[in-house]
Amino acid sequence: MWGAATEPADSYYQVRPECTDVARTRFKIKPGKTLSIRKWQAAFTQEGYLDIGKTLSRIQRGGVHPSIRGEVWEFLLGCYDPKSTFEDREGIRQHRRLQYASWKEECKRMFPVVGSGRFITAPVITEDGKPIYDPLVLQETNSGPDSNGSDFFKELTSRGPLGKKVIQWMLTLHQIGLDVNRTDRSLVFYEMKENLSKLWDILAVYAWIDTDVGYCQGMSDLCSPMIMLLEDEADSFWCFERLMRRLRGNFRSTGRSVGVEAQLTHLAAITQVVDPKLHHHLENLGGGDYLFAIRMLMVQFRREFSFCDSLYLWEMMWALEYDPELFDLYEDAQFGCEKTEGSRGKPKSINQCGKYERENMKNGGKGTEAPLPMSIFLVASVLKDKSSKLMTEARGLDDVVKILNDMTGNLDAKKACSGAMKLHKKYLKKAKKP
Repeated sequence: MWGAATEPADSYYQVRPECTDVARTRFKIKPGKTLSIRKWQAAFTQEGYLDIGKTLSRIQRGGVHPSIRGEVWEFLLGCYDPKSTFEDREGIRQHRRLQYASWKEECKRMFPVVGSGRFITAPVITEDGKPIYDPLVLQETNSGPDSNGSDFFKELTSRGPLGKKVIQWMLTLHQIGLDVNRTDRSLVFYEMKENLSKLWDILAVYAWIDTDVGYCQGMSDLCSPMIMLLEDEADSFWCFERLMRRLRGNFRSTGRSVGVEAQLTHLAAITQVVDPKLHHHLENLGGGDYLFAIRMLMVQFRREFSFCDSLYLWEMMWALEYDPELFDLYEDAQFGCEKTEGSRGKPKSINQCGKYERENMKNGGKGTEAPLPMSIFLVASVLKDKSSKLMTEARGLDDVVKILNDMTGNLDAKKACSGAMKLHKKYLKKAKKP
């Protein structure tokens, strides 16, 4: 399979035959550029230490071979420390699997559908915690051929009044189910109900333990690839949990605003610096808040690229942003704490950092504010690339949305990353000027 010729990657993520309008991937597995199985295995010492510097360079050049994508992502997302041994990582893996099993069992005791191979799409309780005896609810909570679903409600009501946290969690479970039903349904992988229920289980457990954010629409798009790339459900959960460490701020709501709005403000400032005419045009159209770009940031371009190309984009972005302190920062912090610049420890080796992180280190990396995520510059790069079309054809916000929607499947992930890096450098230079 891994020969001298360029290999298409679509075969690893099969599309259902009836889904004829799905964009084909542009990503190709290129010998000498893509991180291959052989190069990946050779990057470890006998004890298991990973040469992360060489690995990052290879990923930045040509992405990761689909057959090893899951295990590579565990390092890129900070699940494991490159300076750990095989034995160290196995110990951490087993501990995490037990932790996930414990959380899942806790959820199952409260709501027996968790871990049953099924999931729900209809609300099961009211906002004050009273059961909803809807026929669809009875059908979805049906635990066997001799049950009509009423056993579930008897068990639910036998415990007395539900606590506020439990009610809040249960109110999200049907929304998770609705989103799971819509996530990546063009893929053969999700024709199997057990894979859909696995996705629902992971999101339900995450919503229970992250009480600050819970579940928000879009998280299913972020979690779905983890289910496909990692066979063990617990490993998929922890990969998703690490990704959410980066992105959970986008989903946090204060009642007045959503966290992603801060990134949209940064996007407006960047566009004003790198393409002032476009920014002025968007402001005149009433789009100065850049809300039309919210989807790109929330689900990290899952809708703008084909499935395979979005994975390629993610791994290149994470390799470029890679910070060797990630593992320690995540392990030391309590759940829900986010990376801050002030939490940095001893000086890190620049050779173990991604290219984007290196630029941040060179340009004011000792500031009090954490560097902006690369995804903001990716959006700015896409807007700049479409600047001429937006300037000449957009006469209202509906036109802006249409032009951006028309990009789906027509973007080049590597070109987008290169454009983002150039804009990042340009922005840092201009922002430094008095």
